[in-house]
This record gives sequence, structure tokens and C-alpha cells, in this order.
Amino acid sequence: VKPPYYYKSPPPPSPSPPPPYYYKSPPPPSPSPPPPYYYKSPPPPSPSPPPPYYYKSPPPPSPSPPPPYYYHSPPPPSPTPHPPYYYKSPPPPTSYPPPPYHYVSPPPPSPSPPPPYYYKSPPPPSPAPAPKYIYKSPPPPAYIYSSPPPPIYK
Repeated sequence: VKPPYYYKSPPPPSPSPPPPYYYKSPPPPSPSPPPPYYYKSPPPPSPSPPPPYYYKSPPPPSPSPPPPYYYHSPPPPSPTPHPPYYYKSPPPPTSYPPPPYHYVSPPPPSPSPPPPYYYKSPPPPSPAPAPKYIYKSPPPPAYIYSSPPPPIYK
């Protein structure tokens, strides 16, 4: 017979369902296909085939045969006359009359009347009359010498 106060542990709680807002990380994105213009480095150039032959230096030039004659210097060139297009300085230009459209400076502008308040300096003083005591040489003497009358013969 069990005692009436025998301890009994409570049953384990039933697992509760996860809350509806439980965070779930999104699935990893599927790898996108490479873009159509994805850069692809060009393939390395294929090694060029070796040249069909090894380089062969050209044969040394054959010695030229000796000239059939000894060298003679050419005769001195004959003096050539002056070419027909020999430069001549042009003659001095003759003086031409001035062209009809020769520049003429415009007439000076007519003086505009001074404004009413324009300052006008006083006119310069008129020159003083000439003095009346200017030296005059004296008139020649009235007794100009005349030769004596010729003598009267009887």
C-alpha cells in the first residue's frame, strides 16, 4: 500500500509547436547563370611553328672583276651660259596715281555748343597798342650838295 503523499513528478510538457513567426533564414540563392557577355580571356597563342630552315647568311659577294681601263677624270665642264630664267631684280615701280578710293580722313567734328554751365576762361587781354615813340631815322637834310654852276666865259 502506497502512502497517500507519495511524490510523483509531473509529466514532461508536450513539445509546443514553433511560434508562427519563427525566423527561418531564406534558402541560399541558386547560382545564376554567367552573363552572356562574360569576359573570357583569349586563349594563349599557339606557339608558332619553327621556321622551316635555319638562318643562313648570304654568301660573300664575289669580287668584282677589275675595270677594263684605268680611271680617267672627266673633262672639266664647259662654262654654261646663264640660264634664261636668271634672276633679275624687278625694275623700280613707276609712281602710280593714288587709287580712286584713297583714304580721306573724315572732317573734324563740328564743335558742339558748350553746356550752359560750362566754364569759360576769360579771353586773353588784347595786345597793348604799339608805343608811339618808335625810333624813326631823321629825314635827310634839305641842303643836298649840288655841284656849282659852270663858269660863264666872256
